Amino acid sequence: MTKTLYSALFLALTALLLLYPQDCLGFALNGLNLWFQKMVPALLPFMILSGMMIRMNLTGRLMLLFKPILKPLFQLNTAALYAIAVGSLCGFPMGARVTADLYERRQITKQEANYLLAFTNNIGPIYFFSFALPLLNMKGSFPLLFGMYGIPLTYGLLLRYTVCRRRLSSAANVIPPPPKPDSLLKALDGSITSGLEGITKLGGYMIFFNLLNIIPYLLADGKIIAGVASGILEITGGLKALADIMPAISLTLLTFGGLSCFAQTYSCIAKTDLSLRGYMIHKIILTIFAGGYYALILRGTL
Repeated sequence: MTKTLYSALFLALTALLLLYPQDCLGFALNGLNLWFQKMVPALLPFMILSGMMIRMNLTGRLMLLFKPILKPLFQLNTAALYAIAVGSLCGFPMGARVTADLYERRQITKQEANYLLAFTNNIGPIYFFSFALPLLNMKGSFPLLFGMYGIPLTYGLLLRYTVCRRRLSSAANVIPPPPKPDSLLKALDGSITSGLEGITKLGGYMIFFNLLNIIPYLLADGKIIAGVASGILEITGGLKALADIMPAISLTLLTFGGLSCFAQTYSCIAKTDLSLRGYMIHKIILTIFAGGYYALILRGTL
């Protein structure tokens, strides 16, 4: 049954490519441009630098700035705190990528890695303030900042002291010694190779999911429905389609990130045994929380 559905889907997409070549080309080109102009310059340097710090076991040095704040709150080891800081400052998909890198380098346990995936993989501040808010015709404010970053951090704290408390407490005592630090050149070479592979995969996902926007473009009845459907597939296309019509819904979709973000997260953790299903469940819960929050503070602008 599953194979039949997949076959029907792929045949339908192939038919759309043949019947609407110009529209499909436009959507695919939009994904390529977003990747090349936005994602590559914004993310690749962070991927390389973060990879070098992890390979050289230098994450503790950076955390001297954040440890006095994060350590008392989360009660985690320094490497785990690094994932929280980078995920918050650098944005999606760095939270997932850094978490996977730390886990592969045996600097955090599987329990800690799955916990971090639950709340550290969010849209980055640069994207939020320079692209999303201007598109929604909104200015940055504390309520909006809290909705996008405060809710995930609060959710992370809630998990830390409830359902994840015992697992994280026991995990803190079983972290094996990390591997020997790489030399500077070895760390640079490995980080560039890994970064280029990762950013190329992310580009492929962006092009593919932007191409899928042909479906709501052709089938959805009305701009709002098409925009929401596009946002569920790929967030940037959805935000552009909705513009400033319904900011509360756009911000909720931004928290969700789109199916493209789920696929990109899978790409980041594919070489590990971390749980994509668990990540998806937590992301849906965060989206529900965010939707209620934005509905409350933006009453009348749904």
